[in-house]
This record gives sequence, C-alpha cells and structure tokens, in this order.
Amino acid sequence: MPVASVVTVSSRLPGLLSPAGWRAVSGGRPLVALPGAAATAAALRADGWAVTDLPDVAAAAGLADDVVVLATVGETPDAPDVVDGAPEPAGARLLDVAAVMDRLRSPGGCPWDAEQTHASLRGYLLEEAHEAYDAIVDDDPAAMREELGDVLLQVVFHARVAAEAAPDRRFDVDDVAGDLVDKLVRRHPHVFGDAGPRDVAEVEAGWEEIKQAEKQRRSPTEGVSRSQPAAAWGAALVRRAGRAGLSTPAAAELEVDSPEELGERLFAVVAAAEQRGWDVEDALREAVRRYAGELDAEAAARSAP
Repeated sequence: MPVASVVTVSSRLPGLLSPAGWRAVSGGRPLVALPGAAATAAALRADGWAVTDLPDVAAAAGLADDVVVLATVGETPDAPDVVDGAPEPAGARLLDVAAVMDRLRSPGGCPWDAEQTHASLRGYLLEEAHEAYDAIVDDDPAAMREELGDVLLQVVFHARVAAEAAPDRRFDVDDVAGDLVDKLVRRHPHVFGDAGPRDVAEVEAGWEEIKQAEKQRRSPTEGVSRSQPAAAWGAALVRRAGRAGLSTPAAAELEVDSPEELGERLFAVVAAAEQRGWDVEDALREAVRRYAGELDAEAAARSAP
C-alpha cells in the first residue's frame, strides 16, 4: 500500500498546522484526505494545495505514488506510521457545543429551542446551577461532570439567543468569552502583569480594588444578587460592608462550637417558625432588605459633599 504516513488532524480546527508545516510533513508527496479530514483538506485547497478525497485508507492501495493520508484519530486503526500532525488544544470541544447550539436554533433545527427567550430560560439557569451545587456537595464526580455541562448549555443558549437580538442588545458566545478573558487577565496583575508575587489575602484585596475601580459602585449593595437565598444575600452584604468600613448588624452570641451545631440551631429556629406559621425565608429577606436600604443611605451620606 503506497501510504508513506498517516497524519491525524482535527475536524474542528483545520488550520492548526500551517502550510509550511504541511510541506515539512508531506515531504513533497501527494496528500489524500479521508472523510474526517474534509475541513483540513478544504483549508489546504484554499492555500493552493492539491488534496484528493478518499473514502477510506484502503483506497490508497490503487494509487501509483506514495501518499500522505490526512485522517482524524480512529479513522486508520491499522496504519503502521501515524503522525500526530496537530494536537487539539484544551477546550476544542467547546466549538462543538457552539456548533450544536447554532444548529438547534437555526431554521430546520429544534422548534422548542428556537422559540426560547432569555426570560423563558432564566429558571433553567438557576435550576441547573443548584443541581451542579448539589453534585459538588455530594462529591459525585460523574454528576458534577453532567451538571456542569448543563450549566454550560445555559451559558451557550443565552449567548445564542443574544446573537439574534437587535443591534443595540446583540452579543455572542465569543463576546462572552472575550469579556471573561479580559476580566481574568485584568484582575490577576500578579500573574499577567508586573504586580509581583502575592499571597491569598493580597490577591483577594487586589481583586476587590480592581473591581471597585471598574464598576465605580456607590454602595456595597450594588452588584449583589437579590434573587439568591436570603442568608447568602445577607452574608454577602455584611462582607462588603465590612470591607467598605460601613455598619454591620450586631452579631448574636453563638453558643455553639461547630458549624454542625450551628446548623442544628438554625434548623430548630426554622421548625419553631413553621409551628407559628411564619416563613423563615421571607422574614430573613425582609430583614436583609431593610439592611440593604440602610447601607445605601449610609454610603450616600458618606459620599455627599
């Protein structure tokens, strides 16, 4: 069989190996492509290369000259000389996620997916986040893998919906990823800049300083989700108020010695409130809401001339 070598390529990233690289790999021999390498073959043809399509590696047996076969991993299981021509970088399969989402939302795709909006999807985002949280609490790696995938689906879904919006509201998944990359680089000057080594406390303080400069928030309540559970909402406000030097609620005496005991005590409060017909979540939410208003007023008074 006149196969000089088999070069594995990526079906998702056909341009990983440059034309100069292909010249070195092929050694001047003709190139043939199996079906999985169609995208790479098309990219090479666009650069002026002659690439012959073959249905399988056995079809090369009838060719007159030795050839270099382009194939994806698994297309040539019995080939003796396989060269990994262009390994895919980590995250390459995210391209498949975006492509599948595009197919689902495009004409001829899924009618249910096509009619969804940000508003109709928002409940699923919370639901999937809670399920991923549960998998982490349960220390179940298989469930984590699945549930994090569902969270990723919601991110890609919302980005695809936004890509179809009016120009003044439009963004796509690359915009989301680009903003995230820019933010991570900007908020880690000790890694990507010249801030020098820092310990964990300095990293956290620096993150808050950079975020404050970016957001120009006037009160610690800004940017804290009000839809999260009341206990988490209240804890976030207390942390932010403490960092900003604003008032925090008087701390109660904790006559317990561990988080487990604290949980039991809080659960007992929940049970007692239930017996009286009181909604603990609503009661705590109202208290946190009042505290948020007090923080806003205190922050405004501090910034007044």
